[in-house]
Amino acid sequence: MTAPFLSLDSITRRFEPRLTLGDRIAARLGARVEDRPVRAVTEVSLQIARGETLGLVGESGCGKSTLGRVVAGILAPSSGTVLIDGKPVIEHGRKVTTRVQTVFQDPYASLDPRMRIGDIVAEGPVAHGLVSKAGAPDYVRDWLSRVGLDPEFAGRYPHQFSGGQRQRVAIARALAMQPDLLVCDEPVASLDVSIQAQIINLFLELRRDLGITCLFISHDLGVVRHVSDRVAIMYLGRIVEVGTADAIYRDPRHPYTRALLGSVPKLVLESDELVRFETISGEIPSPLSPPPGCTFHPRCSIAVEACRGAVPALLDDTEGHRVACHVRALERAGASQDGCG
Repeated sequence: MTAPFLSLDSITRRFEPRLTLGDRIAARLGARVEDRPVRAVTEVSLQIARGETLGLVGESGCGKSTLGRVVAGILAPSSGTVLIDGKPVIEHGRKVTTRVQTVFQDPYASLDPRMRIGDIVAEGPVAHGLVSKAGAPDYVRDWLSRVGLDPEFAGRYPHQFSGGQRQRVAIARALAMQPDLLVCDEPVASLDVSIQAQIINLFLELRRDLGITCLFISHDLGVVRHVSDRVAIMYLGRIVEVGTADAIYRDPRHPYTRALLGSVPKLVLESDELVRFETISGEIPSPLSPPPGCTFHPRCSIAVEACRGAVPALLDDTEGHRVACHVRALERAGASQDGCG
C-alpha cells in the first residue's frame, strides 16, 4: 500500500485561556473567571494522496480553519503529528518546510498594504533561495501572468485592485513558493459569485497544470463538490464522515451530513415548495464544553442511548467511505446478521 502524501495523526488543538493579572485577582476574590480551554480540534486523523484535493466542510465554528492552520504549520497542534512525505511540517512548535502554503479567505487582510504586489510575491522565494534578487522581477512577472494578471501590475499596491484580482495575487504569492501542498481556507467566500467562478476555474487549471495536492476548506457545499476528489465532514472539532465527493453527495451516511445537504435551498418547479428547505435544529454546542458521547446527538433526530455515552469511532462503512455514527454502526451490524441468516 502506498503511503499517503499528507498524513494527520490524532491532531488535537486546544486554546488555553490567557488570564490577566486582573483575572487572577478576581478569581481569588471569588469572581467567576472562564478558565476552560477551547477545544477547537479533537483527535483528527486524515490522509491525502498526492495530487488529490480533499474538501473540508462544516458549519462556522466547527474547527476547520484551525485544522487548516495546523496543516499549514501556522499553528502547532496540542498533540498529534502532521507529516508530508513522511517528514514533519512542524518541529518544536515551528514550521520547518516551505512545501505547504496557504491561500487565505480575505486577500485584502492577508496582503501587506504597504508593499507593492511584486515585492509581496517575491519576498518568500528570495528569502528561501528559490530565486535570486536579480531574477525576482522576471519570476514575479511569470507568476502574475500564470494567475491571469498583467505582469505590469507588479508595481501597484493591493488597494489598487478588485477583490478578485487581490485573490489572484494571493494565489500567485502562495504558488511562487513552489509548494507541493496548498491549503485553501475559504478562498472564494469574500468574493462576488461571478468572481468566485473565475477563481475556481483558475484554481482547477493551476491544479491540473502544476499537479498540486490541496486541502480545500469551505462551507459552500456547491463549490466543494465542484473542486474536490474526496470530502471530509467536520462537526465540533471532529471528522464525522469521509468519502468520495460523488458518494458523499449522492448517499450521505451521517445524520449531520444529511442535515447539511438538506439545508441547502433547492430550486423546484412546484410553487408551494419554492421557499421550503430543511434546516438543522438547535445551535452548535460550545467548544468550551462539548457534549459527552457523539457531539451531534443533542441536535440529532435519530440519536440512541449509545450516542450519549461514547464517542463513535470513524469506521469503514463501504470501500473508501468512513462514518463516525453509532446508529449507522448498528444498521451495518443488523444488515450483517440478516445476511448471515
